[in-house]
Amino acid sequence: MSSEVKNYNLLARLLHWGSALIIFGMFAVGLWMVDLNYYSSWYQTAPHWHKSIGVLLALITIIRIIWKLVSAAPKIEGSALEKMSAHAVHRLLYVLMFVLFISGYLISTSDGRGVEVFDWFTVVGLGEWFPNQSDISGIVHYYSAIILIGFAVLHAAAAIKHHIVDKDNTLRKMIGASK
Repeated sequence: MSSEVKNYNLLARLLHWGSALIIFGMFAVGLWMVDLNYYSSWYQTAPHWHKSIGVLLALITIIRIIWKLVSAAPKIEGSALEKMSAHAVHRLLYVLMFVLFISGYLISTSDGRGVEVFDWFTVVGLGEWFPNQSDISGIVHYYSAIILIGFAVLHAAAAIKHHIVDKDNTLRKMIGASK
């Protein structure tokens, strides 16, 4: 009897798919809300929700990394190059998420105000750390989001390629199905 893990566990799958939905949703909302004008009813609401969900996603991502370190996961399938690429892209996705979290924080707190997370708690604002912090962080935030979405699409395309072309279990492992 093999003790090899066949699928990602339920919590890992929920964190993965939940994060994916939130990331794509946050990207769409971020692009939409930068064009809002002062007279829009969403002018205050959309950024508040974007920041609140961003902070919660940062916490979820930390939990995700901890869970990844303490739980068993199935082996990555494919050639040596595909395995190396998969590990590199996974790490890059996490790095980009943290660049987004940090740059978003720097945008939101440059005036010294904290980030209100719904009406639950406030992340303390430490003010401006460097000149033009909001503008520079905004540029980093924007381009990091675009790059993150690009690599997320590449990640999804690789999973689909494994499923359709290679006919292996890569995608099935993340949906909890067996062959």
